[in-house]
Amino acid sequence: METRSDEARVLVIYTGGTIGMLVSSRGYVPEPYFLTDTLRSQKRFHDPLQDSLFSNAASVEGYREWSYSGKSTPISLDNDTTPAQARASNEPTLLVRSCRPIGNTGTLSPSIFSQIQNVIEKTECRNVADGVYETRLPSLVTPRSVVPGHGHTKRIRYAILEWNPLLDSSNMEMDDWIRIATEIELNYTSFDAFVVLHGTDTMSYTSSALSFLLEDLGKTVILTGAQIPLSQLRNDAVDNLLGALSIAGNYTIPECSLYFNHILYRGNRVSKASSYDLNAFHSPNFPPLVNVGIDIVVNWNDVLRQTSLRRFRACKGKQMSPHVATLRLFPGMTGATARAFLAPPTRGIVLETFGAGNASQRPDILAAFKDACDRGIVIIAISQCVKGSVSGDYETGRTLIQAGVVPGGDMTPECALTKLSYLLAKPKLTATEVRSLISLPLRGELTLPVPSLPAAPSLDDVNTDLSGLLSQFVRLSSSPRKTDIPQIVIGEEVQDAAAPWSRTAAEHASTEAALLPFLVHLAVAQDDVEGLEFCLSSGATASCSGVTEGMAEIVVRGGIVNCLDAGSGRSPLHVASFKGNMRCVEKLLESGALVHLRDGLGHTALYYAARQGHAGIVDTLVSAGANLGEMENETGYVGLAVQNAIHAGNEAVVEIWRRAGVKRGD
Repeated sequence: METRSDEARVLVIYTGGTIGMLVSSRGYVPEPYFLTDTLRSQKRFHDPLQDSLFSNAASVEGYREWSYSGKSTPISLDNDTTPAQARASNEPTLLVRSCRPIGNTGTLSPSIFSQIQNVIEKTECRNVADGVYETRLPSLVTPRSVVPGHGHTKRIRYAILEWNPLLDSSNMEMDDWIRIATEIELNYTSFDAFVVLHGTDTMSYTSSALSFLLEDLGKTVILTGAQIPLSQLRNDAVDNLLGALSIAGNYTIPECSLYFNHILYRGNRVSKASSYDLNAFHSPNFPPLVNVGIDIVVNWNDVLRQTSLRRFRACKGKQMSPHVATLRLFPGMTGATARAFLAPPTRGIVLETFGAGNASQRPDILAAFKDACDRGIVIIAISQCVKGSVSGDYETGRTLIQAGVVPGGDMTPECALTKLSYLLAKPKLTATEVRSLISLPLRGELTLPVPSLPAAPSLDDVNTDLSGLLSQFVRLSSSPRKTDIPQIVIGEEVQDAAAPWSRTAAEHASTEAALLPFLVHLAVAQDDVEGLEFCLSSGATASCSGVTEGMAEIVVRGGIVNCLDAGSGRSPLHVASFKGNMRCVEKLLESGALVHLRDGLGHTALYYAARQGHAGIVDTLVSAGANLGEMENETGYVGLAVQNAIHAGNEAVVEIWRRAGVKRGD
């Protein structure tokens, strides 16, 4: 198939849920392939010929040309050709892997969706390894739209991997969490991002579990669903799915998140708050990652950055401990009740306490908790309150800590339970080590207590910071000065003659946000680690300082470490990898540079490092999780480079491409 650098590839893993259900005599029920067929019929979700209003309404002239061309009128098909056949006949396909057979429709009866069943069935599903199946699924592609923050347009090509049978989220189990994580791992190198369609009732449990199972994640993973099915005229399914696809296709937010009602939340910070409202989820202890309104506003300062320099994997061993439970304290609870709940095979308990971590001081209850902790059972204390955290401010809370109960901070019940299950499933961790990890934020799931807030910077401090920034900018952008050229020196009395204008902190932040991207690219291009460190520290300081009340915080899109050049779309990591500047590559990776970003031509930093023959940088990027994307392989760039090296007898170059992930047979 023809591939384009202006397309993002997203895999949609459809597990079930209200979003794809139909009304029956038994209430809402899932219907196989209904969702895929419906999305294919709607131009906002599938516009392969770019002949829809959405693709031609960027200007009045474009709309008029489209309208007068007759494309706005439905085209009649031959009597012998069904709409499904006509649409499916020329659809590009994407290679998809799963831990279960794909497209198994043996349990389905003939229906109006037989055509889409034929599309799936005509492609062979192969068992390529133990527990690994692959096939090519028809792809869908969205209309072209302007990329937020850039002038160019982009389309999102996606395939839908549908589970059989589809699950109501009430039937979701721990093995299903592991299955989702495994399917993301199997398709990780082939897609830019992942969207998981899921029922709303237990979605926050799944998003929390996946946040831990997906270790060293470097790509966007979004869970979404709907309160009202897509089959209904008035629904929230369209906005939720289209919003999730748009964010997944246009932004690299390397964490597991949940998108609902125009807001993207961190997946392990959210709970379902309403079974009735379209605003069904809330995150009381952590701000949204993205707010979608007229503009898409990403709160980059709150987005996790991968700094571990390890390759992505879905939890070694792929296990979750089922021997965990949640116990909610209530007035009058007895020690006998607690002991019954803590009996074997229980290994971990999430204890929902009163207020800020308080519990009854009945001796029998405290003794039950202490005995359990002494036996190696891990007990986490969280608050029954929707908002807030546990603390040791009260005597009734300190007695729990003295008994061995671990404070869980401001974790949600869903997050605390899945984190406990994740840690207890690791055989090498002792109960003591699990307790210590419970209180540490592994995936941004809890807020560490802050002793005191830093004082707001004075205007003199801000002026000093800006002066240092300008000095670095002049140093890096100027060519070496010749000593024999006369220099004009401005004396202090002249400088004092015109007093400098006053600036607000917001104006200073705006100036820094404009200068820092240019400066960091200059520093990286010149392999100036000192200048790069200055930029990174300045960016961190600016991110923490904020601006005056009533104004939005000004930050560099993606963070200064991932800022893109406006012309080429390259990140600092692209430039350092192309230039062969190893010191800058290492510093950028340590600071959270994203290895999966693609530039305006669709290339990753790994591609440029391999093409330029920088073997050391190739090894460093690969160890940090980088891989050559499917587009780089399918467009022929990689294959041509390897073939040229083979014909020239240059084994060193062939070896570099092999280390980048290219197999000789490819």
